Amino acid sequence: MTYEQTAILAIILGALSAFIWGRYRIDLVALLALLLAVAAGVVDPLKAFEGFGHPAVITVVAVLGMSAALTRSGAVGMIAERLAQSTKSGTAKTFSLVGLAGFLSSFMNNVGALALLMPVALSVARRGGLSPSRLLMPLSFASLLGGMITLIGTPPNLIIADYRRTAMGEEFHMFDFAPVGLAVALVGIVYLVVVGVRLVPNRRGNDEGRRLFELSSYVTEFRVPEGSRLIGQTIRALGDRHEDTGRPTVLALLRGNERVVRRLTREPLAEGDLLLAHGTAEQIEAAVQKGLELVDAKELNASKSDASEDAQLSVVEAVMPPRAWIEGRSAAMLRLRSRYGLNLLGVARGGAPINTRLRDVRFRAGDVLMLQGDADHIYGTISALGCLPLAQRRMSLERPKILVPALVFLSAIAAASAGIVPAAVCLVAGLAVMVLFDLIPMSEVYEAIDWQVVILLGAMIPVGTAMHETGAAGLIAGVVADAASGYSLYLVLALLIMLTMLLTDMMNNAATALVMAPVALGIAERLSVSPDPFLMAVAIGASSAFLTPIGHQNNLLVMGPAGYRFSDYWRVGLPLDLIILAVAVPLLPIVWPF
Repeated sequence: MTYEQTAILAIILGALSAFIWGRYRIDLVALLALLLAVAAGVVDPLKAFEGFGHPAVITVVAVLGMSAALTRSGAVGMIAERLAQSTKSGTAKTFSLVGLAGFLSSFMNNVGALALLMPVALSVARRGGLSPSRLLMPLSFASLLGGMITLIGTPPNLIIADYRRTAMGEEFHMFDFAPVGLAVALVGIVYLVVVGVRLVPNRRGNDEGRRLFELSSYVTEFRVPEGSRLIGQTIRALGDRHEDTGRPTVLALLRGNERVVRRLTREPLAEGDLLLAHGTAEQIEAAVQKGLELVDAKELNASKSDASEDAQLSVVEAVMPPRAWIEGRSAAMLRLRSRYGLNLLGVARGGAPINTRLRDVRFRAGDVLMLQGDADHIYGTISALGCLPLAQRRMSLERPKILVPALVFLSAIAAASAGIVPAAVCLVAGLAVMVLFDLIPMSEVYEAIDWQVVILLGAMIPVGTAMHETGAAGLIAGVVADAASGYSLYLVLALLIMLTMLLTDMMNNAATALVMAPVALGIAERLSVSPDPFLMAVAIGASSAFLTPIGHQNNLLVMGPAGYRFSDYWRVGLPLDLIILAVAVPLLPIVWPF
């Protein structure tokens, strides 16, 4: 190996290890990899940041902005609600929601599509007496499957399209991914609805000591206020804790500097007592009506009354996605009330009990937060914190503005599909039209952009290009080709998909595509065949993050609300991976001959 090949392979391996380790942010790892490649002399310093102007990066930004405008219009939520209401059986409701998730994510950001549909899915689960765990994982997986269908469905498709332009002088177009991607998505969705929902464990148990917190089960704090009718009575006065509308489960009682955890149900309540408890939103509301008060709610109301007696407070459920900037911080550290005008009323966390004061709870990805704040600003503040609101937004737009964003978006897609101008130009033009027509302010466009993905793509594109130009990708491809020498090309294709699946389950899907695309090109060159089926194989494999919660942020997003464990993902995801292999491997060479 030459010095350049050794250097770029060492940098790539180091970046992969850091991605999998997860100790450092993915954008920081990508930037360090780029700087090391420049320092090693394998990336030209004058071209180091050309990746940030790459069409794939610009397209991702435009899609995220337009997706935010569609979300803001409320049209998607309205469609989802009507679909859920028009179907009667549980299977039909599941199929309609999972199918809609696949359809939406083929054109918009899949995290946004999932966040839009989660409230509807949870509402369906509650009304139908189902556990949220039976719906949320199929919903997450369907959003990943839908991304395989179009060019803009997911960043890996954009990356693969560009590598095709590098190899053959022409990139993949908008619906070139559809013949194979649509087949894989349809079969995968049918599996999720018919079989997958039955493989997901039902996490809603009756054993309070063992059960995991579901979306609506929050840890919160109550105070016994002055003059409360509960003073002198025991916790049993709140009702039967096993009833849905009964009392929350009290974990501890704080009286002065003492913490009472034994004989709780027999301890008479006194003025000023603090109760650490968990329960559903309905149980929390019922406890307040019976004489308790939420600690932070009272304090926020007091501060609001001092500032503006007309201020209306709103309570919103929000989920913290992976890599949100508030991760690892607590409400006290953030000064949530004084700086942001928000109160933390409760935290729901799957898989781990919470037994500390709310103000000291350090937030984790997947946590669901019950927040209270000014009704006019709470959604913007939640977005500034990097969280996603789960409560239904009230419709505040006029009817024409529900349809206009969809029409603008479809027009941009049609123009990009026609191939008159590049897709990046069409989508940026569509976003500009939305902003000009006041369908979304620029401030919300910037908030909607996942800057970590943008930095990751911009930094890793030159590194991936160097991997190809130095011949390092060819070395890896030669090893794979030699190992498969004498075997069918179908087997090589299957091995490539499986290797890509393995990587994407441990690190970001865009990073996986950036690393594996040069390898796919190298294999095709080594075997003297068309690179098309191999590039498409990488695109499919990079979107197949079904075995772990860390493979894609959608998987981690539903982990807390549904109370999933790490092992739940491969139980449902492994058969799905095998189904994808069974569909994609024979179909790819038919659509894209070797």
